[in-house]
Amino acid sequence: MYAVFGHPIAHSLSPRIHAAFARQLSIPLDYRPIEASAEEFVGALADFADRGGRGANVTLPLKQHAARLCLSISERARRADSVNTLVRRGEGWHGESTDGTGLIRDISARHHLYVRGRRTLLLGAGGAARAVAFALLDAGISDLTIANRTPEHADTLADAIGQPERVHTRYWNDLGNWGGFDLVINATSAGHGNAPLNLPASLLAARAICYDLSYSTASFGFLAWARSIGAEHALDGLGMLVEQAAEAFEIWHGQRPETDAIYAELRAYLPGNAED
Repeated sequence: MYAVFGHPIAHSLSPRIHAAFARQLSIPLDYRPIEASAEEFVGALADFADRGGRGANVTLPLKQHAARLCLSISERARRADSVNTLVRRGEGWHGESTDGTGLIRDISARHHLYVRGRRTLLLGAGGAARAVAFALLDAGISDLTIANRTPEHADTLADAIGQPERVHTRYWNDLGNWGGFDLVINATSAGHGNAPLNLPASLLAARAICYDLSYSTASFGFLAWARSIGAEHALDGLGMLVEQAAEAFEIWHGQRPETDAIYAELRAYLPGNAED
C-alpha cells in the first residue's frame, strides 16, 4: 500500500503516474491520494502505517512536517529540510527528497540541456526552492542568486546552504540590476493564474533557460513572460514531476521505470501542452 499526502490532493497526478509505472513493470500496486492538512498529517500518517502503508509521497504543504516525523533521513533531504518520499523501515519512516534530482534529470536527460557553469537565478525561498537549490549547486551551476519577496527568507536559505562564494541574495525589486542569468527557476506563485508578473527583461542572458517548477495553467504567466523576452527555452515542471516520481518508485520497488510514455500522455492530457 502506497499513497500521496497533501492539502489539497484531489488534483494530484501522482496516482496516475505510479499506476502507469506499475503496469509497465508488472508490479501490483495500491496507491491512493490521502487528504491531510498540517494539523491532520501526524494522525493520518500513523493510521496509514497501521493499515500496512509501505511508502508515500508528500506534497504541499507537508514536506517539512514529514521531515520532522522521520526516524532517519537522507543527506539531501536533511540539507533541503524537505521530505517528499517516505519509506517504511521497521517501526519508523525514512525520508528522501527526490525533487531536485527530478529537476536535473528533466533538464538534462529529457531536454538535453546542461546546467553546469550556468549563472542561475532562483525566484523563491520556500520548500520547493530549498529542494532544488542544493541539486543545482551539486550539478555544477557557476553561482546561485536567490530572490524572494520576503528577503529574510532568501537570506535564511542562503545561510542554510553555506556557500557564500557561490550563493548570493538580491532584493526582488532590484533584480533588473543583476542580469543576465543563463538559468532562471521560478519556485514562487509569480505568474500563476491572474497574478501579475513584473520581471525585467534584462534578467536573461543569451540562450537562457527559464523553468517553472509548476506545470500546466499554473506556469502560463511565467512562461509567457519568458517567451515574450526571447528565452531560448521556456519549460514547465511536468517533467520534474514525472522524474521525481520515478525516483520514488525506484526507492520503493528497486526498479526504475521508463518515463517518456507517461510524460507524453500527461503532456497531451493537460491544458497548455506546448513547451519550448
